[in-house]
Amino acid sequence: MAGRIRAEDVEAVKERTSISDIVREHVTLRPAGPGSQKGLCPFHDEKTPSFTVRETVGAFHCFGCGEGGDVISFVMKIDHLTFAESVERLAARVGMELRYEDGPGPRREEGGLGRRTRIIEAHRVATEYYADALVSRPDARAARDFLRSRGFDRAAAEMFGVGFAPRGGEDLTRHLLTKGFTDDELTTAGISGRGSRGLYDRFRGRLVWPIREITGDPIGFGARRLFDDDRIAAKYLNTSETPVYKKTHVLYGLDLAKKAISTDRKAVVVEGYTDVMAAHLAGVPHAIATCGTAFGVEHIKVLRRIMRDESGGAPARAVFTFDGDAAGQKAAMKAYAEDQRWASQSYVAVAADGMDPCDLRLRQGDAAVRALIDDAVPMFEFAVRTVLKNFDLSTAEGRVGAMRAAAPIIHNIRDSALRPEYIREVAGWIGVDPGQLQHEVGRAQRMAMNPSTTPEERRSANGRPEPTHEVSDLPRPDLRDPVVQAERQLLQVLLQYPHLVSKGALDGIDPVAFHAAAHRSLFEAIRTVGAPTPEDTQIGWTSRVIEAAPSAVHPLINEIGVSTLPTVFDKTTGLPPQSYVDSLIDRVTEVGLTRRIAEAMSEMRRMASDPNADPAATRDTSTHLLGLQRQLAALRQGNT
Repeated sequence: MAGRIRAEDVEAVKERTSISDIVREHVTLRPAGPGSQKGLCPFHDEKTPSFTVRETVGAFHCFGCGEGGDVISFVMKIDHLTFAESVERLAARVGMELRYEDGPGPRREEGGLGRRTRIIEAHRVATEYYADALVSRPDARAARDFLRSRGFDRAAAEMFGVGFAPRGGEDLTRHLLTKGFTDDELTTAGISGRGSRGLYDRFRGRLVWPIREITGDPIGFGARRLFDDDRIAAKYLNTSETPVYKKTHVLYGLDLAKKAISTDRKAVVVEGYTDVMAAHLAGVPHAIATCGTAFGVEHIKVLRRIMRDESGGAPARAVFTFDGDAAGQKAAMKAYAEDQRWASQSYVAVAADGMDPCDLRLRQGDAAVRALIDDAVPMFEFAVRTVLKNFDLSTAEGRVGAMRAAAPIIHNIRDSALRPEYIREVAGWIGVDPGQLQHEVGRAQRMAMNPSTTPEERRSANGRPEPTHEVSDLPRPDLRDPVVQAERQLLQVLLQYPHLVSKGALDGIDPVAFHAAAHRSLFEAIRTVGAPTPEDTQIGWTSRVIEAAPSAVHPLINEIGVSTLPTVFDKTTGLPPQSYVDSLIDRVTEVGLTRRIAEAMSEMRRMASDPNADPAATRDTSTHLLGLQRQLAALRQGNT
């Protein structure tokens, strides 16, 4: 059994790892003030970015759902790993060897990071084996011929890692076993199956595409049928779900497309592996596809984070290509059913003769594929026209039916300001007066607002995030109070720029000055740790503050650690002005003095009304009160 990772190694992993680089593998970040970056939260749906990362502190926080932490907790949450698994994964990434206190090394038998690493490595070796088989084996001729027939040469196959699974049935399995992989690792990875006579290859006699996660690691395969005597009738066969492969979360080609999607804020969703290849080779590097499943909610979440599909500003653009047949139209309408999950408008591209991008490139060339994407129509228009095809618009009955079918689609348009224009446009397509269609849209609205649906259910259906959770066991600071706001800003400075506050100034602030209990608890932790030494790194010092603070305050530390200070930063140093920092210290100190003066005056009044009060104690309290009043006067005089 593995021992515990040494604490100093955990800190070293955090200090050597860029949290921004890790987060960018899942979220597109953009500058959000000095030292801060912002993007759409990967942990809940949102239309406006509230997920903030601060590299110098090594922390993230979402102001929408409240999730926050350091780079290790981000990996734990995003990849569903344990603490040790996450540390081991990050250590491997930076080439660091971990030391363990009570045992030999990372555990493998318990299915943690060791298992994940082994599964990915098995897929990497399998990918290389398949790719070599495609060009070297005589029985791969059918695979090579298929690729050529679809317009793909050897360079294209190498670009996407396409390979061939030999027909033998055990060739790959034997190869992987000689590389040191175990039976359980191969079956868990979905590369091999287990039968009465032992292990066998899951993919046999098929053209194979490696499926990679966004980081580029291979986690599965998609395989196309080549031979008529293939015992598996399915045209395409995909890896079954494994500990690392969840088909509802994976998009084929995303590892290659993510840069273009992020840069251009545009994604092109096609239907298959060859369509992705054709689109990229034709000059559409934004193309991705699902892996044996319909495009769904989790896929939307992944793309929205990368393309910054946000409310306001320049809109992002999601383009869907579908075949022109009935199945393609059905897929398009299913995609439209999720259209409300996008902040910006989505589009549909269907070739006039129903060809997919691969066929279009093969017959009409690269330019035709690019034109197909450029000429995409709004998904709303496609959805309405698809519905209208079901009605004979030359009859009164057909037109009435068409209005009733189109009305809910118009009603569901996110931007209500667009509805009047769409009503006029769709009324023209149907051939009715806009007033008639307006009546049907109103009827659809009344039906949608069913009395049996509660406001809470309607808010949930709209995909709005739950309110930010409160710090456990402590009331959330009321930021409407200007005093509490000043406390928060001072804590932001202390966590983000601790070198701007001298040790003397830090020691001179009384914790009682903090009105909010959570703020006071955090400040006490900072006082306990003390100002950072020249040998301290920002991340290491922050980690010690977190350790010193009660667990109930940890979410608040993450939140404050990434929040942008509301001040104009010095253009030369990139730091908040020292005058601003000093004013915060003075403000909080003044509040503390004022509170202590009030308490001393209250004590004096109690003593004055008590005939048995000790005269010496009364004099001491009076002297103490006078001293506090002098400190306050000196502070205020220095600020004038």
